[in-house]
Amino acid sequence: MQTLSRLALAPVFACQALGVLARTPRLPEAAGPRAGVSGQGRDLRLLILGDSSAAGVGVAHQDKALSGHLLAHLVPHFRVSWQLNARSGATTAQARAMLAGDAPFDIAVLALGVNDVLRQTNASRFARETAGLLEELRQRHRVKHVLASAVPPLGAFSVFPQPLRAHLGHRSTMLDAIAQQACAKAGAVHVPFDLAPDPHWLATDGLHPGPPLYAEWGRRMAGLALDRLS
Repeated sequence: MQTLSRLALAPVFACQALGVLARTPRLPEAAGPRAGVSGQGRDLRLLILGDSSAAGVGVAHQDKALSGHLLAHLVPHFRVSWQLNARSGATTAQARAMLAGDAPFDIAVLALGVNDVLRQTNASRFARETAGLLEELRQRHRVKHVLASAVPPLGAFSVFPQPLRAHLGHRSTMLDAIAQQACAKAGAVHVPFDLAPDPHWLATDGLHPGPPLYAEWGRRMAGLALDRLS
């Protein structure tokens, strides 16, 4: 019954989504390097893979984005060789395609799922792509620790009007549950999104992280990484 209701509302969702796109400012990806070597000590190879949030949309420079805050917490302990593979609009399938070569990494930090929600990736394909990505990281890139950020709860973002917001919230919850299952099976760490997405945390578009959220996100992910490497 719920499926039939959502199908009947599909034209409304499409119209509202177009309205959000028209009203929402298009913010650029953060400037700055996307690879490098920083710090001293034991070697650590870090991969950051994801969508616009991994790319730093919402802040001006990578120093203030997820990558910059991760490095700030890791370089006092390690000599970090790091690489950022991220693109605005990337789905999980597209993130897999960005994994060129077979370079090894010790830690992979993932920020994916939003575009799978927005682009209506069906549950079976999302499960397949997520499991495939985790398998490639483990097998081809020999990643020892995968930290996968949760699919953000889009139903809590006021930038989306109702009933679109409720629909996106349902899909976010569904895909995040799939991601949790895939992480549990692959031995990856699923990192929940437990901050209310109020304006304090968000960029001017009301959707992407702002400076305080990137700082908190980077701190938490670095803490999890350090716990596993100690």
